[in-house]
Amino acid sequence: MAYKATQDPRTDIRERSYLPELIKGLAITTRHFLRNLFGTREVGVPFEDRKGTSLVTTVQYPEEKVAYPPGYRGLHRLVPREDGKPRCVACYMCATICPAQCIYIEAGEYETSAAEGESRVIEKFPTQFVIDELRCIVCGLCVDACPKDAIRMDTYTHTPPEYNRQGFVYDIPKLLKGPAVAHPSDPWNKRPGSEQPAHVHKEAHTRIGEGHEGAHHGHALTAGHGHGEHVTPPSRTVVSNEGPVPVTKFLK
Repeated sequence: MAYKATQDPRTDIRERSYLPELIKGLAITTRHFLRNLFGTREVGVPFEDRKGTSLVTTVQYPEEKVAYPPGYRGLHRLVPREDGKPRCVACYMCATICPAQCIYIEAGEYETSAAEGESRVIEKFPTQFVIDELRCIVCGLCVDACPKDAIRMDTYTHTPPEYNRQGFVYDIPKLLKGPAVAHPSDPWNKRPGSEQPAHVHKEAHTRIGEGHEGAHHGHALTAGHGHGEHVTPPSRTVVSNEGPVPVTKFLK
């Protein structure tokens, strides 16, 4: 039966002595202590899903680890290609968008006599790719900005502890990990080299309004000339709303 407090504590000797509330609090503490001490504890089950008698939620790390949610941003990694090289093309987009300025990249170019056909297509590659994990704020903007799916944060691991600051600076050998990834849009899957593609453009590239020069300049006048004098219009492209506008389709 629940204990009902009076409206005026000064008239009740039980509330003035604080003994009922003190005994009630000790009873709740003792009940939980005995329940967690002798009850069975479920391991690896969230607190709200536990069915056992023990309610201890302390994780015994590292024997026990909390399951990360699907959207957890873990340690960085460079995604390799099928030949083992990083997919990075040294475009500097991740380093540019990084708000903490923790990514450093140096770009290099493949030689024209390189034996790899895909190297002639890519042309650029990172000679150095360094991430300072101490400065990283785990925002994930580098993953969103990368156009080649070359960097991910899907390792589901924390940055391990180190004895010095240099140990938190990750280079290409430490970042390059995980399974190889290939996409149909990769240039080395489209053609063997960087030679001109076999197809030709079916339509010539034209500007909007091209061919309409002089359409409205037959009787043009300029300041300083007498009435009726014809002035040759300058050579420029005029955008006109009359007649169809030539449109050129973009052919891949």
